[in-house]
Amino acid sequence: MSWEMVGIWGGALLTLCLYSFLYRDNPFYKFAEHLFVGMSAGYWAIYTIFNVLKPNWWDKLVGAGDADPQLIMIIPGLLAVLMLMRVVSKLATYSRLPLALIVGAGAGLQLVSFFQTNGLKQVENTVIPLVGSGVGPTIDNLLIVTAVVCGLVYFFFSKAHRGITGGMANVGITMLMVAFGASFGYTVMARISLLIGQAQFLLFEWVPTIPRILGL
Repeated sequence: MSWEMVGIWGGALLTLCLYSFLYRDNPFYKFAEHLFVGMSAGYWAIYTIFNVLKPNWWDKLVGAGDADPQLIMIIPGLLAVLMLMRVVSKLATYSRLPLALIVGAGAGLQLVSFFQTNGLKQVENTVIPLVGSGVGPTIDNLLIVTAVVCGLVYFFFSKAHRGITGGMANVGITMLMVAFGASFGYTVMARISLLIGQAQFLLFEWVPTIPRILGL
């Protein structure tokens, strides 16, 4: 039996173990689940050590190559050790300092980019001429402006949603439901694509190997 055959049968059996959850929770599903979690944890641990910690911290600390050692890298090393104190109940308080630094620095660094992409860019895409170059672009622009305005009216709770305000709020709800439905449909299509891929793997790669294994 070749290694390719071993890989095909291993993938097929693990796939069937995972799909067995459709019947009910069972030891085969738990085995495949734990194997996946364990292998993922091991892979990302090794990846983090050799592709994140070593080039970004250790090599700079010891001065790998012709570079001079950067002793300031001791500080992030100490912060990392403090973060690991989380696993010790008596020392868990010390892990709050590095966590607070990560949250604060991350929020500060992401504030500008988040505001530009989720704020200014969306406002810029909304400030468009109602009449475009043709019937299609005009309809698109009208739909965009209508959806944005009516969606904002729906979240305007200072005035009762009655009359014109209520009508615009209802249109906003409809637009939001269409957007959520499209997003959910896209997610479902992605999952169905994965299912089709695994079904093709079982039917066209694994099933033809069964007679060879049985010697038929």
